[in-house]
Amino acid sequence: MKKIIAFIFIISALSFFVPFVSAQETELPGAQNFRAKVLEVANETEKVREDGSLFVQQDLRLLALDGPWAGQEIDYYGISEVEVVDVKQYQAGDRVFVDGFLDESGKATFYVIDYVRSRAIYWLAAIFAAVVIAVGRFKGFKALLSLGVSFLVIVKLILPQILAGRDPFLVSLLGGLIILTVIIYLTEGWNRKSHLAIVSVFFSLIATLVLAVLFSQFARLSGMSQEEAMFLINQGQAAINFQGLLLAAFIIGAIGVLDDIIIGQIEAVEQIREANPSLSSRRAFVLAYKVGNAHLGAIINTLFLTYAGAALPLLLLAVLNQESGVTFARFINTEAVSTEIVRTLVGSIGVILAMPIATALAAFGGRRGK
Repeated sequence: MKKIIAFIFIISALSFFVPFVSAQETELPGAQNFRAKVLEVANETEKVREDGSLFVQQDLRLLALDGPWAGQEIDYYGISEVEVVDVKQYQAGDRVFVDGFLDESGKATFYVIDYVRSRAIYWLAAIFAAVVIAVGRFKGFKALLSLGVSFLVIVKLILPQILAGRDPFLVSLLGGLIILTVIIYLTEGWNRKSHLAIVSVFFSLIATLVLAVLFSQFARLSGMSQEEAMFLINQGQAAINFQGLLLAAFIIGAIGVLDDIIIGQIEAVEQIREANPSLSSRRAFVLAYKVGNAHLGAIINTLFLTYAGAALPLLLLAVLNQESGVTFARFINTEAVSTEIVRTLVGSIGVILAMPIATALAAFGGRRGK
């Protein structure tokens, strides 16, 4: 346990020395973001979009809660002739985020951006932590600690290095290995099972990486299909490699599921051997493989539904395009859709290969004690 704590401390300490690009460095000159409370709806009007749907525009009276206008009442004029796609209807008492802009003459203009959702998120996070600890007890606590380390590595190591212009693919590969190493040793301890899991992760990631590189090139994916990519242009300290960023997303997406199935298979082999120590390695492999097959079906469905949920707007577009005469073949050849398909299949293949790899290593390489 001392080795694990020391390892976490070293990784955490090193990550804090990596320069982190804060949001303030990328904001436009004169822009200030702050929270405010809606005091009253001064005026509102109902309008009709071109498709016949209704939306409401509002003028609001706000009380600034922090930032340079803290304690001041300000007016937001949201009623205009511009048709807004994502328009929200606020009520007195709502807390919102506001962007304030100062022009050269010092005049301030305000835009209400969105609701303040921090309170709900913090409460949900507290409930999540309480449930994990109540059910998992000390192991649940270690799982929460692992989650914190994962977040730390992503925010303080992976993202700043990508913004600094380094290859997102290599940075994410290194960060992913660090995350999985810490998670496995922290939750499972320093033992043979953990060592086997690390080796399994390495070989599984190699297979996933090879497929990701080959088929991102084969399908000619640029990494620029996502709307968010457009906002990242010229935002970092150097040019961002968007194709590398796409490969990094493949890696990060596969990491969590790899950990789950690899640890599960190694544990299955150990439990089978504990139930019948006289079993041969081959027989232990066959029995654990059957357990893995049952688990694999659920994992693949989970992966598919996760990606499908994230790509739900694209699936809606597919239905609409079919009604307008666009063929299915034409739809899946758009880069945004092709990217999601390649991401899903590459991640699924990596997970599928992880099952026999982990089972074989545990059965034929883990005969000795912990």
